[in-house]
Amino acid sequence: MARNFIQPGETITVLAPYPVASGAGLLSGVIFAVALANAAQSAPVEARRVGVWDLAKATGQAWVADTTKLYWDNTARNVTTAASGNTFIGVARQSQAAGDVVGRVLLTGQVA
Repeated sequence: MARNFIQPGETITVLAPYPVASGAGLLSGVIFAVALANAAQSAPVEARRVGVWDLAKATGQAWVADTTKLYWDNTARNVTTAASGNTFIGVARQSQAAGDVVGRVLLTGQVA
């Protein structure tokens, strides 16, 4: 292995931008991830950048599995289909009804 390799990068330590609960999404700088533990604002927290997660979903939007692009609304702190002013995080992994408050998301690990 190359000597300059540091870590895989799927799980990283970030500073919580606001108080977060384990399993909640967060946007730390330009990195979106899911907190793996509870953390106070500005505290370090292990967070996962990739994978399939059930996350808080904006109501009023229906999702189609594997075709709906998803974004993080850092003001509402939920996943939305609205691109404007939000951060692209992945794609719907399961179809969701407009009234659902949780949606299944495939995080693709890109940064804004």
